Parts: sequence; C-alpha cells; structure tokens
Amino acid sequence: MGNPFDKACATAPPTLGEGCLSRYDPEALSSDDGTEFPGAAALWQQLSAPHQAALADADAQARQPAAIQAQAAEAT
Repeated sequence: MGNPFDKACATAPPTLGEGCLSRYDPEALSSDDGTEFPGAAALWQQLSAPHQAALADADAQARQPAAIQAQAAEAT
C-alpha cells in the first residue's frame, strides 16, 4: 500500500520567509487555494467599524486633557 500519508489531498501552498516572517507566497496562490473572496472589503469594513469607532473615542479621550490644558493656558 505504501505511505498512508500519500492519500492526503490537502497540501499547504508555498511560503516565503522563515519563522515569524513566514507567509504564503501571494504569487503562488490561486482560486483553488480559496483566495477568491469578492466580499472581503465589505466584510472588513463591517467588522472593523465598531473597532474604528472605539479607537476614535479613545483618541478623543486621550486628547481631551491636552485640550483642557490649552484652554486653561489661554484663559491666563
């Protein structure tokens, strides 16, 4: 029968880099690898919108003390 792993049909695509920098080679990927996803941009916007709003709120809160200090400096 040979090697039982020869029956496996899934193989990882070629990679670039090593260790933490290892990533799939975009030139070697095709639609057979499941890389075609026309709704990806819309899904990304939908999923990242709450996070973007939270980041904007956090940024506004972080800037608030500086604005208060600027107003206090102008008042004096």
